[in-house]
Amino acid sequence: MSLIADHLQAVRQRIDRAAQACGRDPAAVTLMAVSKTFDADAVQAAIDAGHTVFGESYVQEAIAKMDALQAARGPLAWHFIGPLQSNKARQVAEHMDWVHSIDRLKIAQRLSDLRREGLAPLQVCLQVNLDNEATKSGVAPHDVLPLAQAVHGLPRLQLRGLMSIPAPSDDPAVQRAAFARLAALQQQLRDAGLPVDTLSMGMSDDLEAAVAEGATIVRVGTAIFGNRAYA
Repeated sequence: MSLIADHLQAVRQRIDRAAQACGRDPAAVTLMAVSKTFDADAVQAAIDAGHTVFGESYVQEAIAKMDALQAARGPLAWHFIGPLQSNKARQVAEHMDWVHSIDRLKIAQRLSDLRREGLAPLQVCLQVNLDNEATKSGVAPHDVLPLAQAVHGLPRLQLRGLMSIPAPSDDPAVQRAAFARLAALQQQLRDAGLPVDTLSMGMSDDLEAAVAEGATIVRVGTAIFGNRAYA
């Protein structure tokens, strides 16, 4: 498990170098360790290395880890990053701190209705399907503004920004172009008066391009925990 600490340090160094190369403060980029499919022991190893921000895609798996890690040092932040179905909305609303995968108003309304009073507002991002890929969730770019305006008006949610998973590419110029499009959509929301501050973009293979285009959260799993074995 000490490998996880080493991997975390290596990823943080990549973020630092990428931010410094484009004149950004590395502290402006949050590293989310995507722990989906990895067990609580792997998450604990990351916690022992000083990490506190984790991303999950499967609600019941995430809740089981939260229960197992109740005695973990310090506060942890749990981000839901997977496709969200209505029948899972209650569990997400009750347990998660962030949701990055809002792609329709119905889901946002369900989360708003189900978030208990007394909890901090659920921090949410809209997931954008930049190229209308049939295999990916997400709102079409031309529908981002009206959805953002509607979500911003819901109680117990706080709209923070946008998330996307662009089509994979090994070309840094292609990677940057996709992330630049998401950044431009965020600027449209700001121009419309929405107080958004988050760009959730970039993963193990393209985080440098994402940081160069303004990412505030990068979602890294493989480079920290290793390759996943799906059931």
